[in-house]
Amino acid sequence: MSKQKEYPNHPVIVIGGGLAGLSLALHLADRGIKVTILAKTELGEGSTRYAQGGIAAVLTEEDSFQSHISDTHIAGAGLCQDEAVEFVIRHAPDSIKWLIDRGVSFSLSDELGENEYHLTQEGGHSHRRIIHAADATGEAVERTLEQIVRRHPKITLLENHIAIDLITSHKLGKPGDNRVLGVYVHDIEGNRTVTLPCQHMVLATGGASKVYLYTSNPDTSTGDGIAMAWRAGCRVANMEFVQFHPTCLYHPHAKSFLISEAVRGEGGKLLLADGTRFMTKYDERAELAPRDIVARTIDFEMKRGGHDCVFLDISHKPAEFIHKHFPTISARCLEFGLDMTKQPVPVVPAAHYTCGGVITDLKGQSDISNLYAVGETSYTGLHGANRLASNSLLECLVFAQSAAGQIAERISEFENIPPLPGWDESQVTDPDERIVVSHNWDELRRCMWDYVGIVRTDKRLARALNRILLLKDEIREFYSNFRISNDLIELRNLVQVAELTVRCAMMRKESRGLHTTRDYPESDESTPALESILTPDSSLV
Repeated sequence: MSKQKEYPNHPVIVIGGGLAGLSLALHLADRGIKVTILAKTELGEGSTRYAQGGIAAVLTEEDSFQSHISDTHIAGAGLCQDEAVEFVIRHAPDSIKWLIDRGVSFSLSDELGENEYHLTQEGGHSHRRIIHAADATGEAVERTLEQIVRRHPKITLLENHIAIDLITSHKLGKPGDNRVLGVYVHDIEGNRTVTLPCQHMVLATGGASKVYLYTSNPDTSTGDGIAMAWRAGCRVANMEFVQFHPTCLYHPHAKSFLISEAVRGEGGKLLLADGTRFMTKYDERAELAPRDIVARTIDFEMKRGGHDCVFLDISHKPAEFIHKHFPTISARCLEFGLDMTKQPVPVVPAAHYTCGGVITDLKGQSDISNLYAVGETSYTGLHGANRLASNSLLECLVFAQSAAGQIAERISEFENIPPLPGWDESQVTDPDERIVVSHNWDELRRCMWDYVGIVRTDKRLARALNRILLLKDEIREFYSNFRISNDLIELRNLVQVAELTVRCAMMRKESRGLHTTRDYPESDESTPALESILTPDSSLV
């Protein structure tokens, strides 16, 4: 193996360019610490950009921290960790102020005084506490922070660079605690692989919903950080809790465009094809029930009646109201010939959010020294068995700040990085048939959708695991013998995340939150919050 000297030692490497990664980088850079951000596509193409609804925070006297805490625990079906919930929600107002101070333009209220923000209500919330930028909050936040990042003198941005694997002291045979030392990275445009040493590393790669055939997420959501951390020796927890967003646009060319939770929060009703409203039969909160309940109900009604979709109707509201509150959604629907001011919109559930991930503490610290995970990549204990709407961007903000604080305190502890081995391609050749990758990609995602979806059984999970292990062997062989590509890197990560999801689901012998199984239809209150912890060993990695 050759040594690569083209990249110097990096104080901090952040892998991922969404809200978690950008805000953490800015917190460090504003303290004078040099940060390198790796983005596997152009910056801003991750899930943050597509977050429509907003950010949950207690911002009025009518609301309270205790109410937000209670709503989070209820949505999490009793599996949220008290300390994490309290920590995030009490830091929420300061996080919103931080965004406002950096120029994010949240929507103002028509009814309240000047400079008073409009707050909406979403499923599972007992108050209006969702601050938003119309129906494109994620895009507004991402765009604002991206502009600051691109001109910040302390931040180096490497776009179109996809991380392959972490380099740790244990992988190099070093004694003592396992410590992250660097990362192998594939430069997509340069078609080369480089070695980046670092003192501290942050995984902010987002979730893994691309493991399913139908998802609201962009193509970048391939579980890269979770898979890399697992292979490096980190524990992973609660991967069975995959949130399916109840209302994605049903159209052959829409690519599962999300219809925000806020549409139901502002009075949207769910209907069958004949116009019958059905949510009132299943939950007293009706359309404002938490997402897991709404998604399961839609799934049940579709299967019971043989329907391809259900319909979301807000046409009873004035057209001016709809265009003002949902300009992005209404415009997108019109592109497909759907006028939401005059007709119901066809919707279906789709994989949306990964509630499990890399286990961290309240500083974002993982099991490996100086390796942090923030945002959807992590398991912090905030979400439990189901994420409360608009708590996701909030989690990114709060943990980015807390992780940055710890990194800043420890930045000088490990200044000397030992020489790292370069990437070895001496035993591989160019792939002879790339179609193997695309076929395995499709088979994996269909398998997960069919067997590890909204409703599961032991038999379905066993079938899924059997197929996933066969695919994993095929992908490992391909990866070992041929030069890598970004598609192969993502497929390798996806099949690992798929296995972790199934193994976690097999461990939980109850139905709770986002995990519903016909073999164990009741919740078991004696089951601990972290029933489904996976620890790496040679048989699984």
